[in-house]
Amino acid sequence: MKKFAIVAILAALLSTSVGCSSNTAKGAGIGALAGGATGLGIAAISGGYLGWGALAGAGAGALVGGIVGNAQDHKQKDH
Repeated sequence: MKKFAIVAILAALLSTSVGCSSNTAKGAGIGALAGGATGLGIAAISGGYLGWGALAGAGAGALVGGIVGNAQDHKQKDH
């Protein structure tokens, strides 16, 4: 059941990032997906809770991806 919930969350994050027009939104969506997968992997290897690992990774990935995407948006406006 936990695996299904994690897959459902990651699928929802991926589907929301498709069709985004700004780098900020794309970066946040892709960062959340990559972070969630990374957090899930780390939790599985370390024997932690998979759901919490995926959730923490997705949050951190979305934050970093949004920051990087926002910087790219500002850089494109300057040129």
